[in-house]
Amino acid sequence: PVDVPSQVAKNQLVVQTGPTQVQVLEQERWASLPGDEIRRALSSDLTQQLGTIDVYGTAYPEGTPVYRVSMNVQRFESWPGSHALIDAVWSVRAVRGETVMTCRSVVSEPVTGSYDALAEGHRQAVQQISTQIAAGIQALAAAAPRVPTSASVKGASGTPARITQPGVPCPLPVGPSAALDGAGTAAAAHPGSHASAAANG
Repeated sequence: PVDVPSQVAKNQLVVQTGPTQVQVLEQERWASLPGDEIRRALSSDLTQQLGTIDVYGTAYPEGTPVYRVSMNVQRFESWPGSHALIDAVWSVRAVRGETVMTCRSVVSEPVTGSYDALAEGHRQAVQQISTQIAAGIQALAAAAPRVPTSASVKGASGTPARITQPGVPCPLPVGPSAALDGAGTAAAAHPGSHASAAANG
């Protein structure tokens, strides 16, 4: 599931009328809740870009390299005649491993005054973020064989202490309207990972 701000987590289109004001349009609606729309778009984009399948909620063979993708949309703004903006924090984690990359993407797409243009602007923004996430999955997969497979060691107190590895950097943003911030953190990795691993939404 993709988390979105509560003020836009509804079927009606919510447009910005000012920095702190919004308008709920009863006659203009999403096909489903924005969080569901974003999740489906991410799934479609990632499976296409990585040449893989989405195994969310589905059984998969033991030993298959799988990555879990999480997203928290912090801003989802629709400005008619100006821009559609998505500001999201996302993470990629290797299932059966400890490798985690956490990044922030901010994408603003210029739009015309129509509501269809706003929807298309958000679609393009999600597509740019999907490209960044796909690059993140590939970076984790490429780094995995070079990271020790032991997840923890005993610390001085006798309790498990996590082995910290150099962070895997977040991928560079794509397109003129995208920005990205944050850094991946690598602990123990999944040694058999590869770029065509299944993505778990």
